[in-house]
Amino acid sequence: MSHSGKLTIDDLRALISSSQIETVLVAFTDLYGRLMGKRFDAQFFLTTVAENGTHGCDYLFTADMEMEPVTGYKFANWRNGYGDMHLVPDLSTLRLADWLDKTAIVLCDIIDNSSHELVPLAPRSLLKRQIERCAKFGFTAKSASELEYYIFRNSYQEASESEYRNLNAASWYLEDYHVMQGAREEDLNATVRRHLSRSGIPIESTKGEWGLGQHELNVQYCDVLEMADRHVLLKQCLKETADQQQISVTFMGKFAEDQAGSSCHLHLSLWRDGINAFSDNTNSVEPTEIFNWFLAGWINQTKEFMPFYAPNVNSYKRYQSGSWAPTRLAWSQDNRTAGFRVVGSGPSLRIECRVPGADCNPYLTYSAALASGLHGIDNRTTPPPVLEGDAYTANHFPHVSTSLCSATDLFEQSDFVQATLGEDVHRHYTHFFRTEQSAFDGAVTDWERRRYFERI
Repeated sequence: MSHSGKLTIDDLRALISSSQIETVLVAFTDLYGRLMGKRFDAQFFLTTVAENGTHGCDYLFTADMEMEPVTGYKFANWRNGYGDMHLVPDLSTLRLADWLDKTAIVLCDIIDNSSHELVPLAPRSLLKRQIERCAKFGFTAKSASELEYYIFRNSYQEASESEYRNLNAASWYLEDYHVMQGAREEDLNATVRRHLSRSGIPIESTKGEWGLGQHELNVQYCDVLEMADRHVLLKQCLKETADQQQISVTFMGKFAEDQAGSSCHLHLSLWRDGINAFSDNTNSVEPTEIFNWFLAGWINQTKEFMPFYAPNVNSYKRYQSGSWAPTRLAWSQDNRTAGFRVVGSGPSLRIECRVPGADCNPYLTYSAALASGLHGIDNRTTPPPVLEGDAYTANHFPHVSTSLCSATDLFEQSDFVQATLGEDVHRHYTHFFRTEQSAFDGAVTDWERRRYFERI
């Protein structure tokens, strides 16, 4: 038997028989993008769960970061008793979890127990809906997430006990592209590259980034649903491998005010009959009308969908001039100051959106991107003029949202977002983002104590 890390049921059966797999992790993401799920005895999964699925409490789509049930949701609440959702394994996602001992992992779709349809507000359901819309236009979408993260030589427990102060960064100088400093962090990065490759997630590279102990890991591009799944598993592998090594990583959008933020550069193109619809498929950089319409729609609707790119209070601290994070909704050819960077040529021509942070939920981010771009195609929207020069000084282009509060206002007021998501889902996510903002508004921060404790 041979496999590339992705598993069929027959592969799994053989691995169980040879005692190479003993556990199957059945998981899905909550609204934050965190993996939730259960670990099953592998034989029980094979005989029961693979076909029949399992269940999970519906409060998982209404809980906050601390797992407290939040009131005000129609989907699940105390009055309705917090019942179960049906977790149905998508067996096309079954793969080794090479970083865990004798474990396979499978991702789930969430099915309503009454209607037997996808739960509309589940993040993976939202993306599948946009993929279906793509297909109606005759397209498939291919994508890649480039994720950045910081490495610290403190364990997660040590970081928590120190209240995340005075952490020991994995490097002591900015290591962007530095191979010598990168060698010092290969204990984590090389291990993760091997684990992901053995788990059916083909790797391109890792490299140092523009922060102390900051790195980027790139996986090979693929269909958009598979990429969102890879994105989630990449983060899980990095965190759990770091935990095993008694160190830590963070995907916060902005870990420290004096350090670069961590981005998720999102590459996207549309394909039809095996041909890139953005290009004439020569080596030209000249785009097609489809490209122009899609780009225009994506840019025009970004502010209304901003919480899907920047989902928490910290996310908005990234958008600083001269920081490599974008501040303007402009597009340009191979220009890292713009929010939308056009790269590649011919079959590789694609749009790189630099707006999302590493803290995004990829299912939501890709959903917003596809919905916006398809809206542009549907309406044959014309993109704004191409940016020339430094986007940080281009004041005539729209600024990205500067806070979760203002972004959620636009999200809530948007007829386009409501039409895309449906009224109930739109209301659910609006409440989710408002709840996150409210939690911050009631908190007293270190900054406030430093500033006001003695001198006010």
